Amino acid sequence: MPHKEFEIDGRAITGIASFYAQMNRLLMAGESWELGESLDALNDALYGGYGAIDGAERVRMIWRDMAATRAALGRDATWAFLRERLGTRTMFNGSPIVDQLDALEKGGGTTYFDVVMQVFADHPNIEIVPA
Repeated sequence: MPHKEFEIDGRAITGIASFYAQMNRLLMAGESWELGESLDALNDALYGGYGAIDGAERVRMIWRDMAATRAALGRDATWAFLRERLGTRTMFNGSPIVDQLDALEKGGGTTYFDVVMQVFADHPNIEIVPA
């Protein structure tokens, strides 16, 4: 069965906002609304049923310059994202964010890019092809 293909331009992704701009350009063309900067929104769009993906159809994402995206959504972007989120959390639900920040500071932890890749991996109909 043929794949629907999309091309992600990794050089155009310089941070989280530009990542979602790229996803909106690819996945939401023709819609009167756009995805917010949310991993949940990305996940929903990848399920399809609106936007460019029709349900569980097979999709190939050709990801040019994936290393540029990995760097743009790496430690610094993740740190800034988590620091912003920490400011909106209470002491009762901010602890996991503090733990994530601590792991990043120690040179480990999960980056925003890692989580994006996990979101894509949750959709077996979507194939990522680094190019």
